[in-house]
Amino acid sequence: MSHTTLSRFLIEQQRKQGSIPPELRFLIETIARTCKAISHSVHKGALSGVLGEAGTGNVQGEAQKKLDVIANDVLLEANEWGGSLAAMASEEMELPHAIPGEYPKGEYLLLFDPLDGSSNIDVNISVGTIFSVLRCPEGVTQPTEVDFLQPGTRQVAAGYTVYGPQTMLVLTFGNGVHGFTLDRENGSFVLTHPDMHIPETTKEFAINMSNMRHWEAPVKRYVDELLAGTTGPRGKDYNMRWVASMVAEVHRIIIRGGVFMYPKDARDPSKAGKLRLMYEGNPMAFIIEQAGGVATNGHQRILDIQPSKLHERVAVFLGSKEEVELVTRYHAE
Repeated sequence: MSHTTLSRFLIEQQRKQGSIPPELRFLIETIARTCKAISHSVHKGALSGVLGEAGTGNVQGEAQKKLDVIANDVLLEANEWGGSLAAMASEEMELPHAIPGEYPKGEYLLLFDPLDGSSNIDVNISVGTIFSVLRCPEGVTQPTEVDFLQPGTRQVAAGYTVYGPQTMLVLTFGNGVHGFTLDRENGSFVLTHPDMHIPETTKEFAINMSNMRHWEAPVKRYVDELLAGTTGPRGKDYNMRWVASMVAEVHRIIIRGGVFMYPKDARDPSKAGKLRLMYEGNPMAFIIEQAGGVATNGHQRILDIQPSKLHERVAVFLGSKEEVELVTRYHAE
């Protein structure tokens, strides 16, 4: 039985669509190879001494795990020399990372969350890598923060890798979503989930219920209706899931439907939400929409938001169309 590897898929897409330039194809292949290396470290765990705190903090003020730092360094080093990128930006770093002068520069910008859900590493729960690719503005040779501040609609590719029982890479170029499973025996990502699509209706929701007292009224109303089950206005029982790893939550939703919510709350009114627009919100919204779902901040489509800073935060409601449209409507009433 022959399998379609990621490399073969990219070449075939390039021939069919003409929409994947060689530079972009090389970039995605480099990211995939890097994610294999991260997968190896994640799955070795305590055997290679990579668990626990790194003793450092990131730009968000969060304690970094050892694997956060390892994954960040691996992604930076692997993508510096390939010639596809003009610059990179990471959730773990305050400022963009310039391509060293001795390496060729390309026309793309790469943003990434090197290890999403890293608080789960030590307890052996799925974590992942999220990435977003933008074009560098024409004529810019030394990109700065402002060059990254493009709305999500400008993404030319986005994806995530989930390091779970299987390692899977899920990818979009704006013409559907495709999933590749890592074949550990031959080291290749193999197309196993072509044309992934989210069911429009669902009976599952994911939210951190411990924050309920801090939510805005529309979110409380919506979740109360879900909890009321068959006796409430929705007329059906819902199950709640909460992994506390966005990659794992989104992957479940793409496979079988559901709605994931990380709303703004009253604890810090100055922040629009907890998740980062550029590293989590935009790439995941792009993937969700391409799989037939919807992604908003409660008021507008996430991909339409004009970013004002590299580490901007955003409220997130994404997943099955019916549910996201309803909770978004409640915000407008």
